[in-house]
Amino acid sequence: MNRTEKDSLGQMQIRSENLWGIHTQRALNNFKLSSCKISPALIKSLAIVKKACCMANLETGKLKKQKAEVIIKACDEIIEGKHNDWFPLDPFQGGAGTSMNMNMNEVIANLAIKMAGSKEGDYSVVHPLDDVNMHQSTNDVYPTAVKVAVLDGLKNLSRNIEGLQGSFQGKEKEFSDTVKIGRTEMQDAVPMTLGAEFSAFSEAIARDRWRVFKCEERIRQVNIGGTAIGTGLTAPKSYIFLVIEKLRELTGFGLTRGENAVDQTANSDNFVEVAGILKAHAANIIKICNDLRMLNLLGEIKLDIVQAGSSIMPGKVNPVILEAAIQAALRSDSDCNLVSEAASRATLQINEFMPLLSLSILEAIELLSNVDKMLTSHVKAIRVDSQICMNYFENNPTIVTAFLPYIGYEACENILKEFYELKDEKISIKVFLKRKLGDKKVEEILSPSNLMSLGYRDNEKST
Repeated sequence: MNRTEKDSLGQMQIRSENLWGIHTQRALNNFKLSSCKISPALIKSLAIVKKACCMANLETGKLKKQKAEVIIKACDEIIEGKHNDWFPLDPFQGGAGTSMNMNMNEVIANLAIKMAGSKEGDYSVVHPLDDVNMHQSTNDVYPTAVKVAVLDGLKNLSRNIEGLQGSFQGKEKEFSDTVKIGRTEMQDAVPMTLGAEFSAFSEAIARDRWRVFKCEERIRQVNIGGTAIGTGLTAPKSYIFLVIEKLRELTGFGLTRGENAVDQTANSDNFVEVAGILKAHAANIIKICNDLRMLNLLGEIKLDIVQAGSSIMPGKVNPVILEAAIQAALRSDSDCNLVSEAASRATLQINEFMPLLSLSILEAIELLSNVDKMLTSHVKAIRVDSQICMNYFENNPTIVTAFLPYIGYEACENILKEFYELKDEKISIKVFLKRKLGDKKVEEILSPSNLMSLGYRDNEKST
């Protein structure tokens, strides 16, 4: 069974049970570009914005109570995730998000109509545009909804970054007495501790946590009430000042109405700023995961075994969690580049590329948040092979560098020369140093506490 709907372009047949209407159907026919779907986070936030608008219109007396009640109830069900299947549009769509806004208007209207006891498509009961979209435009509703979704995503991302930071801090403490060789440019360098190596990971993630927390401030200004281009045309002043209060109540976020809504409607650079922070986090994830893969290859750490590594090589195990994390971080980094591109291509009073911007930034946040959660448990399971760390350490001539402040460069050079001239004896450089300088001095200088102290004590230098 079908129902007939019409718009300014003509008529279309819509399946009777469909909660979407003619505008959504036209968009479905027009935009068949990918298998991607609208983010559930955006569906939820857009329903929240619609609910806030309805509440404001009810309170200002512009919307009758009976209509408002069923609209609000419909919004609540969408917010709960009960009707996501009725939002089938491809996120790659023209019109600055108009198709998605119309999809939301139609689904809310038809849900409300059913709740009022009528049949889908009977827009005399609740109209998608006159009632659900009252005093709104895609150009203020859609960007505001994206910001609400981003804020919600950043809140979750911040929690997961905190968990990952805690995992690295735990390993920093656990490995604080494990001496090892540091490495620069893929070559052995001077000695350090494994704990110090993990401290660099935890500090980088700590900075990411602070950045994400601070970047929330950048997108709390919204343009809801600005309608088409930020001037508020067609919306009553009482509604414009009230709707932001309702949205703040519903979200719990410290949202404010932008003082210059024309600016907020035309420019998307605040999203680019957030994307830059997400890029920094992605870069840290990629770098840290590569480092952990290298340490695992060297045998200094042991990663948790989570699955078989090969379909042809029995017993092979791969660092698959780290590989997956790197790929997700690379994807999020690319998403952030698209945010910048989409923002830069806006023209005059609106950003017509908001659908791509929203798809990209919300995916970047989701990927990074899931990566952090996955890595948190994986890092906690990391074990150290102290013997391998010690073997690299005791047999590496670069540990002589630690003795420079105490015996000088020339003496260190001579010790190394003698060591390299040994032919018959197979001893470590550490043992050879003990022969030359004594057990106590060598153990003291190569102790974890001395290696990781900030500089050496001047009064202990000898010539």
